[in-house]
Amino acid sequence: MTWLNEPSKWNADGDSLFLTTNPKTDFWRKTHYGFIRDNGHFFYETVSGDFVVETEFEGNYHALYDQAGLMIRADETTWLKTGIEFVDGIQHVSAVVTRDYSDWSVVKLPAPLAALRLRATRKGATIVIEYQNEPRSWLMLRTAFLSTSAELQVGRMAASPDGSGFDVHFREFNIITS
Repeated sequence: MTWLNEPSKWNADGDSLFLTTNPKTDFWRKTHYGFIRDNGHFFYETVSGDFVVETEFEGNYHALYDQAGLMIRADETTWLKTGIEFVDGIQHVSAVVTRDYSDWSVVKLPAPLAALRLRATRKGATIVIEYQNEPRSWLMLRTAFLSTSAELQVGRMAASPDGSGFDVHFREFNIITS
């Protein structure tokens, strides 16, 4: 596994990854806010072809836009991030798809989750994002075109755009290639 923007504080043990986000970190490009940020934390490996990636994670979200989850990335202008994002004091399942410009979609969670399980499936240029709100019940969040690149970087992501940082614990990280 390799870091893009290694956080100041982290520890990995098997499939578990503990980290504290650095302040003022994010992944975002141009749309709505007009700026580019590419300094969020991303712990990844390079994967060829189609795959399924799954993880479960929890965080002590407290500042606006605190976020953690999965990222799939071709380069600094083509990537997808998905997970929990803390907006207006509420956890949301979110997805940002970026092809030079970032978009953003969110689903408000009815109650805060202790942990969220995420799955992203790549078939060709398409990524399907799903999450579990209860055991064995997958809900589709989004299907998106991402990239025709043969190889993509796949891994865990976290950032604190407005906050001073927060703690995140990822566990059960798996990538299955086909």
